[in-house]
Amino acid sequence: MSLRGMMGDRKVRLLILDDDAAVCSTLKAMAEAVGAQARICTHPAAFFEALSEWTPTHIALDLSMPDMDGVQVIAELASRRCSARIIISSGLDSRLLEAASRSAGENGLDMAGVLPKPFTLSLLRSLLRESEKERKDIHPATLEQFGETLSDGSAMPSVADLELALQHGELSVAYQPKIACATGELKGFEALARWAHPRLGQIGPDVFIPLAETQGLIDAVTERVLTVALAWFAAWTQGAYASASVASAALQATLSINLSARTLRNTVLIEGMQAQCEALGIDPARIMFELTETSTMDDPTAALGLLTRLRMKGFHLSIDDFGTGYSSMLQLVRLPFSEIKVDRSFVRTAATSQESRTVIRSIVELGRSLGMTSTAEGIEDEAALAYLKQIGCDQAQGFYIARPMTGEATLEWIEQRYGAASS
Repeated sequence: MSLRGMMGDRKVRLLILDDDAAVCSTLKAMAEAVGAQARICTHPAAFFEALSEWTPTHIALDLSMPDMDGVQVIAELASRRCSARIIISSGLDSRLLEAASRSAGENGLDMAGVLPKPFTLSLLRSLLRESEKERKDIHPATLEQFGETLSDGSAMPSVADLELALQHGELSVAYQPKIACATGELKGFEALARWAHPRLGQIGPDVFIPLAETQGLIDAVTERVLTVALAWFAAWTQGAYASASVASAALQATLSINLSARTLRNTVLIEGMQAQCEALGIDPARIMFELTETSTMDDPTAALGLLTRLRMKGFHLSIDDFGTGYSSMLQLVRLPFSEIKVDRSFVRTAATSQESRTVIRSIVELGRSLGMTSTAEGIEDEAALAYLKQIGCDQAQGFYIARPMTGEATLEWIEQRYGAASS
């Protein structure tokens, strides 16, 4: 299938920056061979001019250039809030390529991947496929941006917008399945907050969660997610099912809910979680609260006490985005986690990066040695899932398995995937 076919009516436009004209021509010809439009630039000045005029969907960027190296270009693209998907192409050592790729991602750029030299047509084709960004990888907006504009030119929501959204029930919850790597068995769901604004449209959590945290509204957002998600989970798990597979999944599945570091200070909300579960007939052992590494460092002493109390009440705890913080091992020793989640940045590059595969394997083995469930995020293809199965990773979630869905769509997905299998 052509790239145009995979992307609908949207045409892939690849802007190439490499100081070697021959390399540019080769890459341009390969891009056009798979149905993309391509433009070439051998100097940064011409590149940035084309960036403004042509608005590419993708950028292929060489790291080694004399006037302005690729890392400098990446920094400039980040300052311009470039929305094109970035492909880093170079003949440099793979570790340097991966480091540059991580730098681009951490600066808020949308990384498509790495294209080592010599180029291969199949890898270029896969990198040019449009892949919707999973929201956890998007650089969060700064407080100064709130109420102004998003990178695509649309208006940013204000504090008043979010307050009204909470009052009018505009915040909803989507659910992304987690499956067993080895068997494909349904293991549970992660509940993800969503906001459909009547004027601004869909607003991602990368935008409204930082807004809620900085403006004292994060507990209200958390309460909304808990109320909706726990009610949905109770209705599904306590239903009657003709399919034995669905009935079994309903009896064993867990529900994961994200907690902000600021919520860990709210002892009333923490106590309310237990009361909600009791009222709905949900065993706390089936609820997993996810926290990022860095969130537990916001107030280490308070976090230790509150998280210990949550575990004592039966709830489970997951350390999210593992491997991206600065004190991962300390957190695992100090806090009573029961799940370790491999960050998607490693999973996405597993097919092309030996370093990423090594990190994934090490995290899975670490989790196993500590008696923790290992879950990998960001599964986008069969190869990634096969590798996780090979190394003994317990669970997986990502677009290859299923995208986040509404509660109703999730029930349909369960019946289609597991009900049909046992009928």
